Amino acid sequence: MVFELDRISSLLDLLGSPQRAYPSIHLTGTNGKTSTARMIDSLLRAFGLHTGRYTSPHLETVRERISLDGEPVDEARFTAVYQEVKPLAELVDDRSAEPLTYFDMTTALAFATFADAPVDVAVVEVGLGGAEDATNVIQAGVCVLTPIGLDHTEWLGDTLQDIAVAKAGIIHPGATVIAAAQEEAARPILQRCAEVGATVAREGSEFGVLRRAVAVGGQVLTLQGLGGVYEEVFVPLHGAHQAQNAAVALAAVEAFLGAGARRQLDVEAVREGFATASSPGRLERVRTAPTILLDGAHNPQGMAATVTALQEEFAFSKLVAVLGTLTDKDAASMLELLEPVVDQLVVTRNSSPRALPAKELAALAAEVFGPDRVEVAEDMPDAIEAAVALAEEDVPGELAGVGVLITGSVVTVADARRLLKR
Repeated sequence: MVFELDRISSLLDLLGSPQRAYPSIHLTGTNGKTSTARMIDSLLRAFGLHTGRYTSPHLETVRERISLDGEPVDEARFTAVYQEVKPLAELVDDRSAEPLTYFDMTTALAFATFADAPVDVAVVEVGLGGAEDATNVIQAGVCVLTPIGLDHTEWLGDTLQDIAVAKAGIIHPGATVIAAAQEEAARPILQRCAEVGATVAREGSEFGVLRRAVAVGGQVLTLQGLGGVYEEVFVPLHGAHQAQNAAVALAAVEAFLGAGARRQLDVEAVREGFATASSPGRLERVRTAPTILLDGAHNPQGMAATVTALQEEFAFSKLVAVLGTLTDKDAASMLELLEPVVDQLVVTRNSSPRALPAKELAALAAEVFGPDRVEVAEDMPDAIEAAVALAEEDVPGELAGVGVLITGSVVTVADARRLLKR
């Protein structure tokens, strides 16, 4: 990973600055970025806008990163744009000490695709951090900061303050900033807003979740937006963290569309936008009897949100987890969060080159769960088979209350999803 904007800026200049062909909403944070981006995208489409969405990582195909009107870009368009960008990228590489990164290239492909489409608005998620992320060339008019926690400390800094400073770097002069509730990260965000003359709206002050109730397939929310109260909003996603993401998404769309103290968005359009939102790999149910859930929680903050949602919205009589993590993640803390809600654990290794070996993860798990509650499976097919067998073991009658949770990394979820969604 090489963090600097010169190479991506040079490439985009050669492409004619496609990122300037449309307005953008830019998202950063530690958790919830992709879900929030997908909700923003769905809301904007409910108001009749043509959207481009750039998120990462992907679950099955790189084309998922670049979506037009809510759908991954098709193979023909992806290939055509790549062939346009490739010779110019080679020219930039020849002139640079370091070549363009994979993320630089997908970012350029996204911006060029959106300009060619064309889109009315782009919803762009940072790859990592903010200030030096390749996406920060857009200088968006609306910036979104989801909750910030300790993650990627080897690149962003060891404290929440350092990480918040890096992420607040997406805030540019004159921007409107939509900030989820923060703890220590709040001060650097407000300081950045003051420095560049940005307007900020904060969860808990200008917007937020007023009420939420569990519903079949998701939850029903009452949201306080920038322009007023929106009642009876169904969101087909589970957990208080997704309710928070919905409030942030609504405020971002209000800011983009010019709603505020004197104007509220059409409530029916808002309801339509949320009702059609989705976020694959976020407490996604892919099988029943036993229920198999996929969740991409990959750090303690994300795992805490997942565990809370499991306790509040699911009534499993028996739950087996499959866990695969990366070497640079706090696996011990995630295990401690999982232990109270999981009966047995199957540890495995996902397909990432950065994956934590199953035996190392098993040693950590045995300290938390005890060796009798931990099994090891070296690959995902065996891990799923073992987890389902454990879930069904000694369960009389129907399997309605039995579940399997596959989690620990987006890569782990992607590996399992390829097997289970065929």
